[in-house]
Amino acid sequence: MLNVSNVSLRFGKRVLFEDVNLKFGKGNCYGIIGANGAGKTTFLKILSGEIEANTGSIDMEPGKRMAILNQNHFEFDDIPVLQTVLQGHSVLWNIMEEKDAIYAKPDFNDEDGMRASELEGEFAELDGWNAESDAASLLSNLGIEESLHEKPLKELSGNHKVRVLLAQCLFGNPDVLLMDEPTNDLDVETIRWLEDFLANFENTVLVVSHDRHFIDNVCTHVCDIDYSRIKIFTGNYSFWYQSSQLALRQRNDQNKKSEEKKKELQAFIARFSANVAKSKQATARKKMIDKLDVEEIEPSTRKYPGIVFKQEREVGDQVLTIDKLKLEQDGVVHFQDISFTVNKGDKIAFISRSTMALNQFFKILWGDIKPSSGEVNWGVTINMGFLPNDNSSYFKEKINLVDWLRQYSEEKDETFIRGFLGRMLFSGEETQKMCDVLSGGEKVRCMLSKIMMENPNVILFDEPTNHLDLESIQALNIGLADFAGNIMMHSHDQEVINTIANRVIEITPNGMIDKYMTYEEYAEDKAVQERREDLYKK
Repeated sequence: MLNVSNVSLRFGKRVLFEDVNLKFGKGNCYGIIGANGAGKTTFLKILSGEIEANTGSIDMEPGKRMAILNQNHFEFDDIPVLQTVLQGHSVLWNIMEEKDAIYAKPDFNDEDGMRASELEGEFAELDGWNAESDAASLLSNLGIEESLHEKPLKELSGNHKVRVLLAQCLFGNPDVLLMDEPTNDLDVETIRWLEDFLANFENTVLVVSHDRHFIDNVCTHVCDIDYSRIKIFTGNYSFWYQSSQLALRQRNDQNKKSEEKKKELQAFIARFSANVAKSKQATARKKMIDKLDVEEIEPSTRKYPGIVFKQEREVGDQVLTIDKLKLEQDGVVHFQDISFTVNKGDKIAFISRSTMALNQFFKILWGDIKPSSGEVNWGVTINMGFLPNDNSSYFKEKINLVDWLRQYSEEKDETFIRGFLGRMLFSGEETQKMCDVLSGGEKVRCMLSKIMMENPNVILFDEPTNHLDLESIQALNIGLADFAGNIMMHSHDQEVINTIANRVIEITPNGMIDKYMTYEEYAEDKAVQERREDLYKK
């Protein structure tokens, strides 16, 4: 379906990858993974033709069509939503445009009639008569109401724009689908719909994503960029991660004989294959593990942060009580009638169809803003740590990372400060970076260093995985699982909320739902889903 032959890319002396030879087959979904800066997005741009490699070629079967998730959210601003989606199939759209132009001619002649007849035949072959209804159905499935379909794209909110561009690339059943971070700005419900769509998609998909739950549920293969090479492994991200960690441990174990190592790897493959056979994605698409070879497994060069949260003291009997909380801003009710008590040991995932509502809710918990009405009462034993959705206010001063973290520490010794920065992979000269020029991911890693240093017994996380790479997200997930204190979090990362939360609270403009269960159980509970639909319809 799509062949990569002898592709190399260098920027000056830096080699991103060299002599890459790969085949991407029909019916498979490939998750492109690699450390930050490894070249994941760049590789997709080479495949799409946006960037030209130094050497090699990209070949797709003649007559096949490639679709790409558009990252420019303003390109189609003046175009109606439905037309934006239709333009995702450029061949069909061009036929429609030419056909309409011919029929609009006042001096329609025999030659025009012949051309129109040709175009009508091509239009029918491409299932053009169903194009508008198919596009409308896609939009509706992605949460874009029919009343918005004829509006210009610029009139939609940012997260609705993302969904329209997603519909655009999915429209018309492309033969090869390239997607860079498709879950950004999508709520969990929409992500789950996209998972099901791609799990049943019969053509070729290549995707870059930091959402582990998403790539685990849709990917049949992992395409790993490491060692300046790109190599395809059968299996999803979890298989790749666990097997590479096993290979690393084996490499460091000098006492184990090669035969023992091989048996251990084979046993791991057998366990993984058995789990996959029972999983949801295995029934949704072809068997994910068609071939697993011991020789494929090798250690990764990735570096993982060391995220360990320790509470200085345990929480007392009273953690938090919320009574009849309401927030209304500029005539918009974000939420109301919110009342609950947090108990010792609760790890709560807060969800909502409104990201803005949850962002504001966490600002109220932290004390940054006041509610319209209601009360927030924290227990006297509580020492909080907070990772906000927008951390820009913490990084305005032009100081280096050591001095930045020192301002939050009672212990001023530089070795002590560097220890916490080092856990988040800031070492040597990196600790002298000015904090006002950090990337989004570096800022989040600094905030995590700050929280670890503060030893809180309650941690508030508002979208903690934003800007983080897969390695940092994996480390954060482990750190949260091991934390003995209370956690209150809002995240679109399903793996994090599935594996950490023991309670789910959904806040809506018309009340709330509070359930002691995992998010997976919450999403599958029919009574809960009926109740939440009622709350959003009021």
